[in-house]
Amino acid sequence: MTSTLTPSKAPVVRRLGDRVFSGLSTGAGVFILLVLAGVAVFLTVEGIPGILANPDEVKSGKEFLPYVWPLVFGTLLAATLALLMAVPVAIGVALFISHYSPRRLGATLGYLIDLLAAVPSVVYGLWGIQFLAPHMVPLYKWLGDNLSFIPFFEGPPSATGRTIMTASVVLAVMILPIMTAICREIFLQTPRLHEEAALALGATRWEMTRMAVFPYARSGIVSAAMLGLGRALGETLAVAMVLSVTVGTVSANLISSTNPSTIAANIALSFKEASGLSVNALIASGLVLFVITFLVNFAARAIVERRSEFSGAN
Repeated sequence: MTSTLTPSKAPVVRRLGDRVFSGLSTGAGVFILLVLAGVAVFLTVEGIPGILANPDEVKSGKEFLPYVWPLVFGTLLAATLALLMAVPVAIGVALFISHYSPRRLGATLGYLIDLLAAVPSVVYGLWGIQFLAPHMVPLYKWLGDNLSFIPFFEGPPSATGRTIMTASVVLAVMILPIMTAICREIFLQTPRLHEEAALALGATRWEMTRMAVFPYARSGIVSAAMLGLGRALGETLAVAMVLSVTVGTVSANLISSTNPSTIAANIALSFKEASGLSVNALIASGLVLFVITFLVNFAARAIVERRSEFSGAN
């Protein structure tokens, strides 16, 4: 006759510090959700009267959809252009710092990139309007003279340089630090054995990067890009200072003085003079921006989780 001894499970004793930390972490998460819910409720309650308002009662004199559509178009256009310019640069700088540069040079460049994130938006706006815009005028003139058959450069070129393209360059510089920092940390976390195995098989450093580093960091790169996109969508002051706006414009002409505005910049420039239902219309446009940002973050989260599951399955 055999007997099976079942080891008794010792009760898990949680220390006071663990319980306090767990409670604080849970409370912080719940607090963030409550703040987001509060913002969503405020924007919805205050924005609905602006959405349903009679056009004659709103300063724009338009229904809400014709009023907000040019702003949505300008917001997405500027943010997309900024992302297209910033992502390759961020990946290249992060890869150079993590895998190609000497350690001291890489550390110095990393500190400088991180410092760019601390520069206020107004400084970027001043740089854009005082330095970048005038220096972009010759480029716009060349694009208008030689590539006017492309709708993006059909002109006439701006004489001041305050175009949607200039605003996008400023946005690209602004989102570059955070994207570079995230990509750099992800590249540094690539398993060393994967890199050494690729090199041992005769791969060049670039082939090792393409076969070992990029596949491992793909979800992190997507996360960095979406985080930068969220920052570009909500940027206000720098865009408001740089961009020369034509109200109600929907145009993909990147070098002309006729430019669409962005939601955030329009709120900043119009809120002071707004009153009555015009304020509600501006808040409603903020609700639209809130929804766009939420959808972008939701899509990024879904992409990252899907790629993580795919990597785990392999």
